[in-house]
Amino acid sequence: MTGSAQEFIPLWPAGKMPNTKGMRLKDSINNERVFQVGAPGMFAFFPSLQENKQCAVIICPGGGYHHLSYQISGFQLAKWFNTMGISAFVLNYRLPNSPDLAQRESGPLQDAQRAIRLIRANAGRWGLQQNKIGVMGISAGGHLATMLGNVTDDVAAIGDSLNAVSFRPDFTLLVSPVVTMGPYTHKGSRENLLGKEPSKEMVDKYSMELQVKPTTPPCFMVHAWDDKAVDPRNSLNLYLAMLEKKISASIHIFPQGGHNIALRNNPGSTQQWTTLCEQWLMEMGFLK
Repeated sequence: MTGSAQEFIPLWPAGKMPNTKGMRLKDSINNERVFQVGAPGMFAFFPSLQENKQCAVIICPGGGYHHLSYQISGFQLAKWFNTMGISAFVLNYRLPNSPDLAQRESGPLQDAQRAIRLIRANAGRWGLQQNKIGVMGISAGGHLATMLGNVTDDVAAIGDSLNAVSFRPDFTLLVSPVVTMGPYTHKGSRENLLGKEPSKEMVDKYSMELQVKPTTPPCFMVHAWDDKAVDPRNSLNLYLAMLEKKISASIHIFPQGGHNIALRNNPGSTQQWTTLCEQWLMEMGFLK
């Protein structure tokens, strides 16, 4: 992804990346998609100093845990966040199919936890408040974003100063998200993350509607009724689980939009989702 004017921030110090077999992989990029991540990191998009609302979002692009659609579900959204005065970081996370991962299913979460810690640790430098750091996930990136809010196990500790920094996001934004690994799952995402025949224990552990806790952050989610790839019950069941645990959640299921509701050019009422999202962030106090 050279040639991008954005600052690229590596996640791990040299020789300290966990869960690696020590292979030296190169980034493999084609047609605005990353198929292999050699150096996990994040692309930073900062608003102007005058407009800075001291809030940040990490964006986890979609791609079925097979690739990262970094342009359509990454950079475009980051530029939109900047118009609201929000700093945005597009996460270039390791994919479970990477030959270098010793344990396939924990690679993406390790990178996401580390990314939140890095942003929180640098909040002063980047003009952010440590309690206004959220995550957005699109499609399979939505599964990763939901894991970040629900999994309390620290899988990113490498014994440096960031160990003491919280990796819990303060809010979660989900667009057409994969949430479950059980019924209504997106089969490609499940197979890429957990393999062809995961045990019931693994399916439950990675079904995020079953992992909602009192510490789960508030959530805004959008889905389309006509999504043929990821059943809208992924969002609905997460919403119900959050309702049970009395955690603030906002859900919008639009009649049209298909899968991966886009930033712009959506049909009918689906076009309203960006306005609703911005108003939710204001209502929840993240854009004060």
